[in-house]
Amino acid sequence: MGRSNGTEKNIGKYIMKKLNIIKIGGNIIDDDDALIAVIEKLSELNEHFVLVHGGGKCASALSSKLGIEPKLINGRRVTDTNTLEVVTMVYAGLINKKIVALLQAKQCNAIGLTGVDANLMRATKRIKTNIDYGFAGDVDPSNVNIELLNNLIKSGLIPVIAPITHDGNGQLLNTNADCIASVLAIALSRLYKVKLIYCFEHNGVLKHTDDINSVFPYINKQSYLQLKKDSVIGGGMIPKLDHAFDAIENGVNSVVIGDALQLIKLVNKQKNEGTHIIA
Repeated sequence: MGRSNGTEKNIGKYIMKKLNIIKIGGNIIDDDDALIAVIEKLSELNEHFVLVHGGGKCASALSSKLGIEPKLINGRRVTDTNTLEVVTMVYAGLINKKIVALLQAKQCNAIGLTGVDANLMRATKRIKTNIDYGFAGDVDPSNVNIELLNNLIKSGLIPVIAPITHDGNGQLLNTNADCIASVLAIALSRLYKVKLIYCFEHNGVLKHTDDINSVFPYINKQSYLQLKKDSVIGGGMIPKLDHAFDAIENGVNSVVIGDALQLIKLVNKQKNEGTHIIA
């Protein structure tokens, strides 16, 4: 939490605390001013949260400088041995610690983690089909150490999670950050009333990529599949929406995609802000 007030809500005979799983990515990570502004918003939250971050553009830039050509298919990074070294350095090192330091500057006691640390998230290497994604990892909610996360949250720490996982046999794996956020949301919905928020530089899912105001206020599964078929939605938005629907269909209370600079409104579920995912 930024400064949690321990907000609780009755659900049946149980009392479940609210928890926000917030994923930040896109140009927000690359723009220092935007990132600082988002950290400011996070520090103002009065609810518990776990922060998940990407950093694909930064990783691609470093890869190119090192002569390693970045390769993405359907918005997902192909991770060979050299790329795995780059993304581990960038995600788990530079970006993770930068975000933690910025949160600490706002008196938010954050702790940086990957899926490797304390066996937080064990993954399996993606099976080769017609596409070989290399050292890409897929995670199941049953393989999330929710006891660890719950203890960190209860002790007042803010987990900041980088999208590097492991297979339990010493192999690091690169896992899509949108996947990490969705899986965490599903796993933690056993303990909390979870809201999953995907934040980036746009107002939501756009009908027209050249019109920042052409936001879909709501998307359901049927309309999403049609929009994907018609190529209205493509690229990195596909894995984001795939994982958003996984979450809403598996116990997560609400999912919204929107502008990171409007984070407070997204957390408060203002209906005119962002794109709301409905089952």
